[in-house]
Amino acid sequence: MQVRVLGCSGAIAKECRTTSFLVDSDLLVDAGTGLGDLTLDEMSLIDDVVLTHSHMDHVAHLPLMLDAVAGRRSTPLRVHALPETIEALRAHIFNNVIWPDFTRIPSEAEPFMRFHPFAQGQRLALGAQIPKVVEVLPAVHTVPACGFAIRRAEGGLHWVFSGDTERNEAFWRRVNAMDVGALVIETAFSDRERLLAERSLHLSPATLASELTRISPHHNYPIYITHTKPAETEEIMSQIDMLATNHEFVFEPGGVPEPDIRWLQRDEILTV
Repeated sequence: MQVRVLGCSGAIAKECRTTSFLVDSDLLVDAGTGLGDLTLDEMSLIDDVVLTHSHMDHVAHLPLMLDAVAGRRSTPLRVHALPETIEALRAHIFNNVIWPDFTRIPSEAEPFMRFHPFAQGQRLALGAQIPKVVEVLPAVHTVPACGFAIRRAEGGLHWVFSGDTERNEAFWRRVNAMDVGALVIETAFSDRERLLAERSLHLSPATLASELTRISPHHNYPIYITHTKPAETEEIMSQIDMLATNHEFVFEPGGVPEPDIRWLQRDEILTV
C-alpha cells in the first residue's frame, strides 16, 4: 500500500500544504490544500474521502475538487466522516451560500457527492479499485475528531494517522493491538507554545514524548511528525531531536529501541 503525502503542514506558506494524503490512487484522507496539487485525472480516480474533522485545514479543497471533477465522474464521490463533521460541512460549506450543495446537484437522486457517517471504532470496507479496510480511531480535539488505521483488505500492516489530537490513551490502547507499519502523528506547536497547544488540543514535543512512551515495548516502526506550523517547524524538530537524545521517548529502560522519528515532507511516498 502506498501513501502519498499531498500536504502535511499546519498552515500555508510557500511549499507548505495542509493535511491531505492519497492512499493508493482511490482513497483520500483529509482534503486540505495539498489536494490541489493533483491532476484532474488523479482527482477523478478518487472514489472515497475519509475526514478526520471539520477544521478548514483538513477540508478546504473538498468543495473545489468536486467543482473540478464532478462532471467527469459516473458515480457520486463518497465522503465518510463523523456525523458532527457532516453536519458542519452541510451547515457551513455546502449550504448554497459559501458553496453549492453537491449532495443535491444535479439532482438528489443522482448527486455529485454523498455523505456517509461513521462512528469511532467502526471499520469501513472501501475501495472498489484497490480494496482497503479503514478503522476509525479516537482523537481528542476541540471539535469531534478521529484518526485512522488503514490497510489493504487482503491483509498487511496498518498505516496509522493520529489526526489532530492531544493526549489520547484510548488511541494507544487500540494501536498497540495492531500490526503497524508506520505512524503519522501531529506535533503542531513547539514547547515555547505548549500552553497554546494544550488549549487548542494539539501536541507539542514534550507531550509527544509522553505519548510515545505508551507504544508497546514489542513494537518498533517509523514515526512521522506532521502538522507542524511552518514558522516553528525547525524549532519543533530540534526540540524532538533533543528529547530523543535525552531518551525521553523510551517506554522503559531496555524495553524498546530508540524510536525512528522523522519529519514528514510533502510529496513523500510511504510504502506500508
